[in-house]
Amino acid sequence: MEYNTNITIPKEIMLSLRESSEDIVKDMKRTVAVKYYKENKLSLGQCAELAEMAKEDFIELLSSYKISIFNFENDEELLEDIKNA
Repeated sequence: MEYNTNITIPKEIMLSLRESSEDIVKDMKRTVAVKYYKENKLSLGQCAELAEMAKEDFIELLSSYKISIFNFENDEELLEDIKNA
């Protein structure tokens, strides 16, 4: 099941952005998916779905925002994980 909603963007902003409404919506979905992932509100898969991207592509998007998919509490935990790899 999908939900649809409408948002209103002032004409001046649309003219300033010089992008299609489809591209703006796509960018909004990706931005909010990154936000929800960073805040641990949705899983990686859910965020990729929201962003309408393959998981691998969403991981690359996260990387462009310098957000890692690996969560380590401290450096010792990271080093221990590397040691066990």
